[in-house]
Amino acid sequence: MNARDKAIVEDIQRFRVLSRDLIADLHFQNVKNKVTAANYVLKRLRRDNYITSSDDRRQYIYFPVNGAIKKDSTKIPHFLMIADFYKQIAQIEKPRVFFVEPKYSKGMPEPDVFMIWKGMPWHIEIQRSNYSDRQMKEKLTRYDHYFLSNEWHNEEWQRPDKKIFPYLWISGVGKYAIGTRSYRVFQTDVVGMSEIINKKR
Repeated sequence: MNARDKAIVEDIQRFRVLSRDLIADLHFQNVKNKVTAANYVLKRLRRDNYITSSDDRRQYIYFPVNGAIKKDSTKIPHFLMIADFYKQIAQIEKPRVFFVEPKYSKGMPEPDVFMIWKGMPWHIEIQRSNYSDRQMKEKLTRYDHYFLSNEWHNEEWQRPDKKIFPYLWISGVGKYAIGTRSYRVFQTDVVGMSEIINKKR
């Protein structure tokens, strides 16, 4: 495999699943006919058993070989939305770190993404449907507990000279009453890059 092949396989592993168009946008930006080029490479990678695919949708979607997600999983649209979020922010600046579904201790938050982007740590919540006020309150309470626990002081990405709690970015469906929190919270109906960058400054 060449470097691009390896990067495609690694992204499919990282995001759990990717569509053909997302792969074309992420890895064939500078190719004249990126869809045709992506189809050719993906067919070869599938033939050589580096990846597998599902043709149940109009557009093929691709999975890691022996991946944890099933080809009929209801979480597929959610993971594709996470990958699309990554694609959009990478057009501004590629994240230095981008972990899908990082794991914290029991009772702590369960973000869809942890990333370091534009020099700052972020927790990302991707909303595909409206949450009730109670559901969002429970979600935010987990972040409050994480803040008060100081567990985040020990994360390997922390700078030794200055401990920073990640910003929280809620992206997708719905607007929620956030109230007063000990950390910054941003909300966008769509990714809304310019809004986030301007607020960050």
